[in-house]
Amino acid sequence: MKYVDLDATITLPGGVIDGVIDPSTYLKRLPDFAEELPPGARAFATDPLHYDFYGPRCMKDLALERISFTGNTVELAFRHNCWKHQEDLTIHYEGVSDIKLDSAALPNVVILDEILPHPHGCTHEIALRPGTIILTCQDLTVTWTETHCPEDPASGVSRGPEHGIPPLSSP
Repeated sequence: MKYVDLDATITLPGGVIDGVIDPSTYLKRLPDFAEELPPGARAFATDPLHYDFYGPRCMKDLALERISFTGNTVELAFRHNCWKHQEDLTIHYEGVSDIKLDSAALPNVVILDEILPHPHGCTHEIALRPGTIILTCQDLTVTWTETHCPEDPASGVSRGPEHGIPPLSSP
């Protein structure tokens, strides 16, 4: 990625922390090139919730579940993370001129993404655990679809031994 740092170092009063995900340089530069992005890509990249790690529409922690190809269109489908998201995400890429897939078996969890202007429209790079996807396209559209999650922490559903989680032991 050009601006998103997937291995940043930060200094806190208690010491130094390595291996931090830091989109701050990208977010500082985004206003400089946002108008160069196609409309759908611009709307997605500049959405205030896109890089809010605690927000319900941040790509971080979504799981890539499906990649579909039809002519020069590509669709990526991401499943929500019940602890963070209430919606699944589908990204539809139109006029795809290049795609690079460096990914193992699905599902892969999103670390973070970066959308940049390109002479053919835009590039969208998605860092996954494990792998990377880089698409060059004319534009993209996103659709968030509400979903029910039985593992949602707010649902009050038990996560006991029946879900593969051992009971807490008493001291």
